[in-house]
Amino acid sequence: MKKSEKHILWYREISKNDVALVGGKNASLGEMFSQLTKKGINIPDGFVLTSNAYWYFLKENKIDKKLKEIFTKFNPESIKSLQETGKMARQLILKGVFPEDLKKEILKDYKKLSGKYNQKNVDVAVRSSATAEDMATASFAGQMETYLNIFGEENLLKAIKKCIASLFTNRAISYREEKGFNHLKIALSVGVQKMVRSDLASSGVIFTLDTETGFPNVVLINSIFGIGEMLVKGKITPDEFYVFKPTLCRYAPQGKSYKPIISKNLGRKNKKYIYAKAGELREVLIPKNQQMKFSLTDNEVLTLSKWACQIEEHYQMPQDIEWAKDGKTGQLFIVQSRPETVFTPKTKTFYEEYKLKTNKKPILKGIAIGGKIGQGKVHIIKNASKISEFKKGEVLVTKMTDPDWVPIIRLASAVITDEGSKVCHAAIVSRELGIPCIVGTLKGTKVLKTDNEVTADCSQGLQGRIFAGKIPFKVKRYNLKKIPKLKTKVMLNIGAPDIAFKTSFLPNDGVGLAREEFIIAEKIRIHPLALYHYKKLKDKKLKKKIEGITQSYKDKKQYFVDKLAEGVAFIAAAFYPKEVIVRLSDFKTNEYKNLIGGEMFEGEEANPMLGFRGACRYLDKEFQPAFEMECRAIKKARGILD
Repeated sequence: MKKSEKHILWYREISKNDVALVGGKNASLGEMFSQLTKKGINIPDGFVLTSNAYWYFLKENKIDKKLKEIFTKFNPESIKSLQETGKMARQLILKGVFPEDLKKEILKDYKKLSGKYNQKNVDVAVRSSATAEDMATASFAGQMETYLNIFGEENLLKAIKKCIASLFTNRAISYREEKGFNHLKIALSVGVQKMVRSDLASSGVIFTLDTETGFPNVVLINSIFGIGEMLVKGKITPDEFYVFKPTLCRYAPQGKSYKPIISKNLGRKNKKYIYAKAGELREVLIPKNQQMKFSLTDNEVLTLSKWACQIEEHYQMPQDIEWAKDGKTGQLFIVQSRPETVFTPKTKTFYEEYKLKTNKKPILKGIAIGGKIGQGKVHIIKNASKISEFKKGEVLVTKMTDPDWVPIIRLASAVITDEGSKVCHAAIVSRELGIPCIVGTLKGTKVLKTDNEVTADCSQGLQGRIFAGKIPFKVKRYNLKKIPKLKTKVMLNIGAPDIAFKTSFLPNDGVGLAREEFIIAEKIRIHPLALYHYKKLKDKKLKKKIEGITQSYKDKKQYFVDKLAEGVAFIAAAFYPKEVIVRLSDFKTNEYKNLIGGEMFEGEEANPMLGFRGACRYLDKEFQPAFEMECRAIKKARGILD
């Protein structure tokens, strides 16, 4: 039988050219398994039910004709019609019966896969893969279902049928309408892949660019303990690593003192998913001492980054990758890769700048997604059963969205959630739709009130701000092609690492002044001498406060060095290989006093502007330890990028 006629294919038989047969997700897995495992990238094995199997299942159960009837009555403008259409379509499929020959073939290949991994009934992930999925302009993120921890023949058949039915979830129907796909011409392929025991270790996602700006010279890794579903649902904040691509290829573990990791941020990982009974996961709490540890080692971060770069090079486009670590073997695996859909099709010919000026203090803060500003009346929606009440132009406020919320996310002027991270589902969909989104506010649903007007500001880098009322703002758009070339070098002044990647797209000749003050005040927050003399501090409240910020560091001096080095390296990476001139901190005494522990080491001055600052401070013997720590940080930053 020809490959194009088969109902089941193994990954080794599939290439990236088989999207029409197995969908984007499975085509990518097959391509990587057949082409990249020989280069050292680990991919769990599996097999795939093709689009032929999908059409065969529908035809034998006469579902294809009934679906046509259902969709002739569908009104895409009505949420009620969407809900009714989706429910009827899914029920048709779930009541269907597998043709006997297809059933036998599925179970035969499941037995083969079990034999390969020396298990009677191997644990698998059952993944959906639509034939229009994972194109460069559409991610289909979370639109169809994946079922994890499936083992046993009966459970496998049920999971496959539920995967097929998920082609008609409300969110999938809505998404196809948004992207202009024909509901009855798309087929669903189902992948059956060996599960990686990440419930005993860690998992996460990788992007081969910066998700907020499209800056291409970094790999972004998010990592959590346990199975990755917890991250997608936005229930916790992951560990975050940025790795610098230009020096990654030159990094040798044995021969280099600094690793090309330009940023490491410890997440809030207080819970995780582990195996429960077949087809189910169980949420458990993570012990406090483990929460304070990174879920990946530096070397594992670099291994994943190198694999990500190899995958990106293979596909010749930025990638959105899922990975998992097996707690039994300690091995890392790539379990999925798709094109990154927000920045892939775009060329940077315009630079857009949103500006909001106000003396008001924000009523809430969170993680900003995108760089826009949105405003409107708050509408708090606590669960998906109430989404039909949402009106176009309102600000959606909820604990956390999941894929069922897509129909109203596209109607929102902004999205605000209590939970989540830069790679949770709400963030991915909002980013793709170009809607300002602020996740991880912790208490948005408690502070904000339905019908109150708010402004959601994502224009200030990584921190999203929410203000009461509608605050006027301006949007400036610059055509980068029309900016004249000058004989004089134009270098930038910059102090905030958060905006470095975005700013790098402006025409420039490097950075003429990179200030340390913002990094110390906003990222480190503690007076350098309070960290240097930490063990000698007698103020118990002060020590407790410092410990709360630096608890992953036994050596508090190293905390200052690492965080300052990361901030400087972040700015330098944005403009590499152009020159970046860094100025050591030039705080005045009153500004240093505002840092945690600052009152212990700073005096009173009548005019701090003309007093103990700059060169005067660095010549002072008592401040010498802080000066030396700054110098160590600059040296480390250079080492990361050189």
